[in-house]
Amino acid sequence: MSLPGLHRPPESGPELEEALAGIASAMSDPSRARMLCALMDGRAWTATELSAVAEIAASTASAHLNRLLNHGLLVCVSQGRHRYYRLAGSDVAGLLENMMGVSMRQARALVTRTPVELRRARTCYDHLAGEIAVRIFEFMQAEGWITQDGSAVTERGKSKLAALGVTLDPRTRRKACCACLDWSERRFHLGGDAGASLLVAFEQKGWLCRVPGYREVTVTGEGKSALFRVFGVEA
Repeated sequence: MSLPGLHRPPESGPELEEALAGIASAMSDPSRARMLCALMDGRAWTATELSAVAEIAASTASAHLNRLLNHGLLVCVSQGRHRYYRLAGSDVAGLLENMMGVSMRQARALVTRTPVELRRARTCYDHLAGEIAVRIFEFMQAEGWITQDGSAVTERGKSKLAALGVTLDPRTRRKACCACLDWSERRFHLGGDAGASLLVAFEQKGWLCRVPGYREVTVTGEGKSALFRVFGVEA
């Protein structure tokens, strides 16, 4: 017997309702909620770090993470020997932000032990990494120099980079452009041939100087002015 005036929304159905219930169930556990709240900072975290913030054993954290992955709330990114977990997208972050409210206990921020100099700017093989590189990547995304997933340089980006004296190799056998996960910032910086070419150009212009024997990179006075003028990055 149906109630008068009560109609099933046309977009609803058993599959949608079960999926909705599954997501709600995946988010309902306090430990998983703490993990999700921690990931709201936009970084990627390891399972060990997430187990620490959730105050649970590593084995328990693994089961929780698998459940969040299975319901599409997280994605796992492999970088070398390490695996990092991120929110699956801005839609998930928006959902969490609306649900958290003032009653949600704020997850404790993880204190990094990475030296400040390395976090600021360093080399990642043959391209720039660190906080400055992440901000440059985000600028290039926002301005349409690269695609949103960082997998390609756009025509606008090629023009802008050429104006900066960045020479891209059209015949490169490596990835022409890619998003490389930054291990200290846990966000992406520019990798591939585009990232390597950008670092070369910065060095040739005297904007950056490598510290001999170390991965640390120093931004010169001229570089600080240039990075702010071109990319809006305060270095």
